[in-house]
Amino acid sequence: MSELEAEYRLEYFEDEGFVRKECSECGAHFWTRDADRTTCGEPPCEEYGFIDNPGFDDEHSLEEMREAFLSFFEDHDHERIDPYPVAANRWRDDVLLTQASIYDFQPLVTSGETPPPANPLTISQPCIRMQDIDNVGKTGRHTMAFEMMAHHAFNAREDLEDPDKYAYQGEVYWKDETVEYCDEFFESMGANLDEITYIEDPWVGGGNAGPAIEVIYRGAELATLVFMSMEQDADGDYEMKDGNRYSKMDTYIVDTGYGLERWTWVSQGTPTVYEAVYPEMISFLKENAGIDHSEAEAELVHRASKLAGHMDIDEAEDMEAARDNIADQLGVATSELEALLEPLEDIYAVADHCRTLAYMLGDGIVPSNVGTGYLVRMVLRRTKRLCDNVGVDAPLDELVDMQADRLGYQNRDTVRDIVRTEVEKYRETLEQGGRRVERLAKRYAEEGEPIPTDELVELYDSHGIQPDMVEEIAAEFGTEVSVPDDFYSLVASRHDGEQAFDEEEGDDDTLAELPKTERQYYEDQYGTNFEAVVLDVFDREDGFDVVLDQTMFYPEGGGQPADRGTLSTDDASVQVTDVQIEDGVVLHRTDEAVSKGDIVRGQIDAERRRRLMRHHTATHIVVHAAREVLGEHVRQAGAQKGVDSSRIDVRHYERIDRETREEIERVANELVMENTSVQQEWPNRHEAEEEYGFDLYQGGIPAGMNIRLIHVAEDVQACGGTHVQRTGDVGTIKILNTERVQDGVERLTFAAGEAAVEATQRTDAALADAAEILDVTPEEVPETAERFFEEWKARGKQIEDLKEELAAARASGSGGGEEVDVGDATAVVQRIDADMDELRATANALADEGKIAVIASGADGATFVVAVPDGVGVNAGEVVGELAAKVGGGGGGPADFAQGGGPDAEKLDEALEDAPDVLKTVRNA
Repeated sequence: MSELEAEYRLEYFEDEGFVRKECSECGAHFWTRDADRTTCGEPPCEEYGFIDNPGFDDEHSLEEMREAFLSFFEDHDHERIDPYPVAANRWRDDVLLTQASIYDFQPLVTSGETPPPANPLTISQPCIRMQDIDNVGKTGRHTMAFEMMAHHAFNAREDLEDPDKYAYQGEVYWKDETVEYCDEFFESMGANLDEITYIEDPWVGGGNAGPAIEVIYRGAELATLVFMSMEQDADGDYEMKDGNRYSKMDTYIVDTGYGLERWTWVSQGTPTVYEAVYPEMISFLKENAGIDHSEAEAELVHRASKLAGHMDIDEAEDMEAARDNIADQLGVATSELEALLEPLEDIYAVADHCRTLAYMLGDGIVPSNVGTGYLVRMVLRRTKRLCDNVGVDAPLDELVDMQADRLGYQNRDTVRDIVRTEVEKYRETLEQGGRRVERLAKRYAEEGEPIPTDELVELYDSHGIQPDMVEEIAAEFGTEVSVPDDFYSLVASRHDGEQAFDEEEGDDDTLAELPKTERQYYEDQYGTNFEAVVLDVFDREDGFDVVLDQTMFYPEGGGQPADRGTLSTDDASVQVTDVQIEDGVVLHRTDEAVSKGDIVRGQIDAERRRRLMRHHTATHIVVHAAREVLGEHVRQAGAQKGVDSSRIDVRHYERIDRETREEIERVANELVMENTSVQQEWPNRHEAEEEYGFDLYQGGIPAGMNIRLIHVAEDVQACGGTHVQRTGDVGTIKILNTERVQDGVERLTFAAGEAAVEATQRTDAALADAAEILDVTPEEVPETAERFFEEWKARGKQIEDLKEELAAARASGSGGGEEVDVGDATAVVQRIDADMDELRATANALADEGKIAVIASGADGATFVVAVPDGVGVNAGEVVGELAAKVGGGGGGPADFAQGGGPDAEKLDEALEDAPDVLKTVRNA
């Protein structure tokens, strides 16, 4: 018996009369009470046995099934925990979306650094798995949005030399109890326990591993029981399926997952999971799209749905082959089956995607081009396209709101507003992107090649162009397109697996033995001088790093720059130019060395510290004001505090106009004038999260069991920065500018205190200077500037008109130039030494006259513009390329108009002399 096999030989299995079998179809080992069973029970080894034959005593809705599960485990001494957001990057910096209930407790709890919020606990956690997006609607069982019902227990070995090393001690329960709970829950639902199989399926992931069991009932996988107990170790006793060796950890964790949607489905026995999970919405969508089947068609769909459950787009060779196989089994033509199923598949996907959008937008994710914002935008655009395909004309914001209402979100107005805004952006994107697709289709048509998958992914990723739209446009040019069945999974993989933040660099090994620095700046944020002992000094390329036993110098962090100042002894004084912190040790960068063991006096630049404190507190105030004005979805996307100004980036789906900016500024200054106290506290992390939610972590995710919270009126954030004592100490806040730094992220630049006064004075001075130059009062500057601008535009238009008249005159023959016969056409070759606008105007005027135009200028290097009338067999791009090469440059463009040039203006006339020959060569080619 192997070491790993022994992990599955449980006392519970022996006591309950289970037998271990090997599946006759797939070879998997499983445990069962039925001694006559020969297969593991999981498709394709067996058919679904619950469709039209519900597996439990009663039918349950999602809400009823969730409550049944959580109540069962509460009755078995588990504490119910509220679900976390679907945006896992609120408390983790290595993933974007929540994909399993264990994500809630990684990495701090699973590593043993902090205790869990309860032990044992039970939860029903909303999750989103983007990798399933292409399966949704087609297989009958996949949903992108789902709830993972779970119970967890966090254990630590009892034979540890230092039991206080981890935040939890001893064993709560392990494998036998976990399987027993599973059996008992099945029994409480009325399941036939003899039909359940427990398949051995070792789990590996992220450097950890452990035995795991898949729980199958009537063909459906309803639970997975993972026993996370190993870590990767080259000398470990266990070799796992990834080929690596593993050894036992000090901690071991019960990590279970019960799919709420699957349990609901099995309780109802519907043909697909979608009818069980989204009954009302599917009925609405079918009626809206005009889908109405006859009895015979409905029966065929019903039979096909049972078989579709065995499909998996990432496993089937392709969708077409899978559909052919189902059609053969049903004895119908594939085309007939597709005509029935494809509209339904779109309906199912729309229902699921709307629930996904409700989770993401309801939890405050704002659409953008990066991270979670990209993923929500991708789902939204795909949903809109599916609605259009199947003929659903209900507004998408109403469809998403149906699910947001069902899920109990309170920000439904904002959710609808975001969806409407995104749909309009999508329309604009399609208009712009369609032209790009046309150019791409032409190119591949000329090359005789299909548009490759990489191009399709890039078109979607960068321009939002759906693959079926590419197919439609490409067909007009006779260009083939092959869309992979897992297309959207490919797109999502570009973003879903990416890290939410950059990895931090490793700590300096030389600091490992030093004690953590006592940070006095938290005790007295206004303190600017102190005494300390020099523990060590490190020689660096650009100075010295001095480590003290205690300090009032604030190290750079959370967007706040480091303090500056001096360290002095009786004999010398050195400048502190930077301060950093690594693993709790504060490093003071100095221009000269001090001696280890010295007692030094630290003096902080007090004015700089005060200005930074005002700006840091002002940052909290501005974010709070932005949420008051823009909505609760606003979250910090980055910040940088400064001495003269600061900036805060917030996630928002629209541009912030001047009127809105002024309203944010007004609300911010109202809070300043209220002179509210700014308070700090160090509560238990779980208690803080429970009371304030994960919006605490606006500026980053701190480690540790206790976290520092800063309260500014109703705004509460985990923050390690220095702050003023009252909001009135900020003085005043002036928002200097707003700008969009990326789609979905708005930047507010502001100044606080003296910096705000200085910024206002600079603005006043600039206005006074402008008034003096214009010889008007400051109040008259806008009107005068507008008048001057309109006059300037009018003169510019007059100049353009004169250029066009001059171009027309040249084209009519009064402007000179050499005329050359090129086949049936006439070409005009002319040098006019003008700017590019005049060259283009002249060339276009000649082309309008039916002549080929070769116009050149030596005003700035050597420049060529070539225009060719319709129906003339000369490629303008090729002509420009040839001529530009003669002056040491290049150029090109479409066949009817191109431009280019080079630096060698002395060879311009020589190139023009060759122009007739170039035209004739290109014509004959």
